[in-house]
Amino acid sequence: MSTFAEAVVERVRAARARLAAAYEDGDAYGASLAQDELEDALRLARKHGIDTGDEEGEG
Repeated sequence: MSTFAEAVVERVRAARARLAAAYEDGDAYGASLAQDELEDALRLARKHGIDTGDEEGEG
């Protein structure tokens, strides 16, 4: 996996973690920001054909 692909996968992983944490904390604003970041990271991954794992219900 290229350095770029690894960075994109890490960006998706981090966004998923932030989204889960925001939901757990009941932080609607944080969840909204994390969801936007996740959607952007997933869009970038799809554009470049990068597998980010299970995306069920996302995007």
